Amino acid sequence: MAVATTADLEAQDNRRLERYRRGTYRSFMLAAVGFIVPSLAGLAAAYDDGHVGVPLIVAVIAGLGLLTGYYSRLVRTGLDGGASRRDIAASGAVAAVLSLMLLANPLFNLIAVFWVSAVVLSPKSRRQIVALCLGTAAYCSALTTISAQYLYPDGGMPWYGLLPMMFAIYVTACGFVVFCNRYQRRMWEMHQETFAAREALARLAVTEERLRFSRDLHDLLGHSLSLIAVKSELAMRTAGADPDRAAAEMADVRRTAREALREVRAAVNGYRAVELDAELAGARAVLEAAGIRCEAGDLPGALPPEVRAVLAWVIREGTTNVIKHSEARRCTVTLTSHGGSVALEMRNDGARGGDDADGSGLTGLAERVAVLGGEITAGRHGRTDFVLRAVVPLPATDADAAPAPADAVPAEAVPADTVAADAVSADTVSADTGGSRA
Repeated sequence: MAVATTADLEAQDNRRLERYRRGTYRSFMLAAVGFIVPSLAGLAAAYDDGHVGVPLIVAVIAGLGLLTGYYSRLVRTGLDGGASRRDIAASGAVAAVLSLMLLANPLFNLIAVFWVSAVVLSPKSRRQIVALCLGTAAYCSALTTISAQYLYPDGGMPWYGLLPMMFAIYVTACGFVVFCNRYQRRMWEMHQETFAAREALARLAVTEERLRFSRDLHDLLGHSLSLIAVKSELAMRTAGADPDRAAAEMADVRRTAREALREVRAAVNGYRAVELDAELAGARAVLEAAGIRCEAGDLPGALPPEVRAVLAWVIREGTTNVIKHSEARRCTVTLTSHGGSVALEMRNDGARGGDDADGSGLTGLAERVAVLGGEITAGRHGRTDFVLRAVVPLPATDADAAPAPADAVPAEAVPADTVAADAVSADTVSADTGGSRA
């Protein structure tokens, strides 16, 4: 039966974390369109108005490409731990030079704001962030005021009224992008912390299981092996002087060894046993750890041990398939008992295109369930759901298995060869068991 190992679950968590990191990085890179496209549009408008020439256009395009590269580097290093001071200073210089294009067109006013949004992804104190926003706002508001006086000399607002207004606008814009990007970085840090916590919990669970196993092993074999050692030494000492006592001591050694072997076998059987309650709780914990919401109903009472064991195996295999072969976000487990049988259904909402094919795990489950006279069905249900269903008949109770009255079946309805076979079987059982008749 295919069972998800610790390495499989760890690899899946690593892939999920890497996928989220790439998604976060791409979202920031998509946001870079917010300063590239307006800058190119402003450059085209400035060329049409005759404010810039072809050499300056080439230089500005090259500067935008360089700033985009720095922006990408700031985002990547910021998510990985923090950008270097050299990258921050160099990218700030490029953004400051490109912001001078505000004197040619006001659409270049977003460059410095996006530079701030990339810088704050690196660890910064609150005082540093405030100073960064205020400095950027002061620089850009001064350039915007000069640009307004140069490009629109007939404007109705004087510079001493426009400057504080633009300063407030830039401070607000910088504060908004800082809040959004810091929040998104915090979400990324929470994903990293969750991943680290899962690893720590897994290591702790393995350590606790090892301690429990070593404790049980010591309790089982410590006393028995000590007793065997003492009695063997005593038998060696008394073998020449008192052979009868030595034989008795060795008999105790043999009895103690057999008792220890019996206890070890019982313990191993207990470790290997699959309990329905424990398996359901474990499946819920594993699915929740994998980011899949698991809902499980109450278990029917008074199920036979063999039925509970088979259903536990179904839950284990179903959980493994959900984790390894689906993209589920929700999984429900229901157990119902009706009509002399019990039905287990596992339903998830992440079916893939190839989920209809039976694997070795489902084949093994079908063989286990068939031993008890049950059956397994598995397949897609609707567009996204995948349903694994196991139906196992319950053994007949004593009342159901009570023999029918003798007059219920006519004597002539019983074949003669059956009566003869029953007589032979009765004689054989009597002879085998040594039964005597009074």
